Amino acid sequence: MSEGKRFDQEQMRGARFRGCGLAQAEFEDVDLADSKFTNVNLRGSSFTDVNLQGSKLTNVNLADVSIEDANISGLTILGWNIADLIKEAEQKKSSS
Repeated sequence: MSEGKRFDQEQMRGARFRGCGLAQAEFEDVDLADSKFTNVNLRGSSFTDVNLQGSKLTNVNLADVSIEDANISGLTILGWNIADLIKEAEQKKSSS
């Protein structure tokens, strides 16, 4: 595929991408529901208005990741309920 390829209003249900270089690609108003990603590099990427509800992330590197304005109800990492941990930390901080 040549540089600068543009897809507008394309319906690509069931499309498969293997060994593709999509660095610096832009995705706006894209429905990737029920998609599968394997061996994906999203380093330095930016996400806004993202719905990951019900998703499962395995073998994920979250080093230096910043999450702002997120609904984390039910979020677990390594079996820990993150909302509960934050709530406990806030309570400890306010009682100190």
